[in-house]
This record gives sequence, structure tokens and C-alpha cells, in this order.
Amino acid sequence: MSLQTYMDRLPLIAILRGVTPEEVEPIGQALADAGFAIIEVPLNSPRPLESIARLHRIFGESVLVGAGTVTRPEDAAAVAAAGGRIAVMPHADTAVIRAAKAAGMACTPGIATPTEGFAALAAGADALKLFPAELMGPPVLKALRSVFPKGTAFLPVGGITPDTMHPYLAAGAAGFGLGSALYQPGFDAAAVAARARAFVASWQSLRAAPAA
Repeated sequence: MSLQTYMDRLPLIAILRGVTPEEVEPIGQALADAGFAIIEVPLNSPRPLESIARLHRIFGESVLVGAGTVTRPEDAAAVAAAGGRIAVMPHADTAVIRAAKAAGMACTPGIATPTEGFAALAAGADALKLFPAELMGPPVLKALRSVFPKGTAFLPVGGITPDTMHPYLAAGAAGFGLGSALYQPGFDAAAVAARARAFVASWQSLRAAPAA
């Protein structure tokens, strides 16, 4: 299934930076129960490939599981071998994008400029991660969308909370990557579940609201 198939269910990517394999399964289940369809384990987490493999065993294709902070081409094959099917990057290295696509994964590179964004799309990117979103507010997103091909999916990442999604959505965000406001090391499954439900409720409310 394509990245868009999962985004159609819920275009919020859960970023579990710092999660351990011992705790990832109940946390992943809590996210799935709240409606999340995409989960990433950043590669600078403890034993990330083991966590990805555990999530893949639980969810199969029902949840799109993969890695974040993918920075080297060789990482792509390792993530795919663990069962990961999406590579999320902090940057737009086209060699990494091509490696991820060659490994059969969806790829969402981080971009901050039109040059990076167009190069990433040409290399096969499935969506563009606007990162860090704290430094590039909704006006930047609106300007980027005016020059990129119609249908390009921009996903702001960095500092996103249930209360800060609206202006980005109004500027054309297709979804969001959710980090420390959703999960931080030490959060248990119950804590993540509560935060996940808050994000989902906010997203659903914003999508249901009439256009301004």
C-alpha cells in the first residue's frame, strides 16, 4: 500500500524518538488503538531496528512502520530488512532517497528550501517533511505550495501540538509529524494514549470545521 493510503486514514506520523524495544509494543498498540496509521522509530533511539521489527510483527501492513533520522544510504537496506516500510529523513540527501526507494520503502525527506524540495521530488520522495517547522511558519508553507506541483504533500514537523496545527492546515499542510508533544522517553502507553487521542480529536475537529 502507498503512503497516501495510510495518510488517508490519519495523516499524523508518530515519532517515537528514544523508545526502547522493551516498551515499544504497548506504546505502538496504544497509538494504533487511537487511530494512528504511521509510526516511525528514529535511528538514534536505543536498538531501533529491533523496535521496528517488533512493531512490524505486531501490525504487518495494518500500520505503516519505519524509521526516522535516516541519514545514510546504507541505513535504508537495514531498515527494510527489519520490516520498515517508510524512511523519514531530517535532510534531503538524494542518495538516501534513492536508496530508500530502491529498498521498496516510502520516503519523506526533510526540506527547508525550494531547491531541496524539487530535488527530493525528482529523486522519488513521496512527501516532503517541512523541518524544522518552528523556523518555517505557515506563511513559508503557503509560499512553497504556490510553486510546487499540485498535490505535493507537505508535512510540518517540529513543535507541533494539538493547538498549533490549525494555521499550518489552513496554509495547506497535508498532515504532521508529531514528536515530543506525543512521546518522550519515559512516557508509558497510557500517557501516549492520552496524547494520541488529543491529537486525533484536534485533527478531526479541524477537518470538520467549515473553511474560513
